[in-house]
Amino acid sequence: MRVVTLGEMMIRLMPKGNLRIEQAEEFEAYYGGDESIVAASLARFGAESRYVTKLPDNPLGRNAVRKLRAQGVDTSFIAVGGERMGLNFYENGASMRPSYVLYDRKHSAMAEATPDDFDFDGIFRDADWFHVAGITPAISDNAAQTVKVAMQTAKKYGAKVSVDLNYRSKLWSPEKAQSVMIPLMQYVDVCIGNEEDAEKVLGFRTENTDVNKAALDVEGYRKTFRAMKEKFGFSYIGSTLRQSYSASDNGWSALLYDGKEFYHTSTYDIRLVDRGGGGASFAAGMIYGILSGFGLAKTGEFAVAASALKQTVRGDFNLTDIGEVYSLMSGNTSGRVQR
Repeated sequence: MRVVTLGEMMIRLMPKGNLRIEQAEEFEAYYGGDESIVAASLARFGAESRYVTKLPDNPLGRNAVRKLRAQGVDTSFIAVGGERMGLNFYENGASMRPSYVLYDRKHSAMAEATPDDFDFDGIFRDADWFHVAGITPAISDNAAQTVKVAMQTAKKYGAKVSVDLNYRSKLWSPEKAQSVMIPLMQYVDVCIGNEEDAEKVLGFRTENTDVNKAALDVEGYRKTFRAMKEKFGFSYIGSTLRQSYSASDNGWSALLYDGKEFYHTSTYDIRLVDRGGGGASFAAGMIYGILSGFGLAKTGEFAVAASALKQTVRGDFNLTDIGEVYSLMSGNTSGRVQR
């Protein structure tokens, strides 16, 4: 299986431990971004994974490429140019204090890229799947046009297309998101996103759910999924279900729908190390399960286990292997030392 992902690779700068940004005198730097997390996860699972972005020709851009290659990702179609990489300052919350994100990504290389920067025919000629997050078209009008052309080319070559809706209020408004994203849904086979994404990006409100109060109504999600399927004809729809007990402890499960059957996965109670990348790791697991022919239930269990493990790992990439995912799926949640 060969999967292509496209997006902006950023540097995430994190104060140590649970320090606030204003307290930090030094930051830990992690390279990532949603689509690069998907690409790295799939490569670690054994898929042929290709990541497409634009990076500046400077030490930061070159190091980003090295980080991807270290995970087994094909970087041969990355465009080189532009002035800078985007930055993401991330403050880890604790207890009742939520995590906080501060973006510094205007005029990044990927935000200013155009479709002409990429050889999309070469990129998709041998691809089975294309994945992109809603964050990418949010960063600029150029990026939105690049995503559209990429989707069109992927469909021309017969690749399946998935989107993780990923609404980010600091990047655009619901009105702008819907004006860009709804027309793109004609190219999408698999749609991934939580209840906020469905409402802000596609206009579907999920009833009786408030993640801030750890209140989930699975039936509300089912109604939303049916409406999304009816309007857009998606082959699969998936949503992570996060119950936020606090910034330190979350419940984590998922709901999948294939147009016929709904499947609610096992639930994991996670003491969070770093919740960043949880959704992207779920998307990677879902893509891998579908391409592997797992069936709805096994796909859901694989994806939710992989993404639960990611949230115990600091940094962007999901540094777990397929054996660890299967071990968790089998019920091994004790955390005993592996000797």
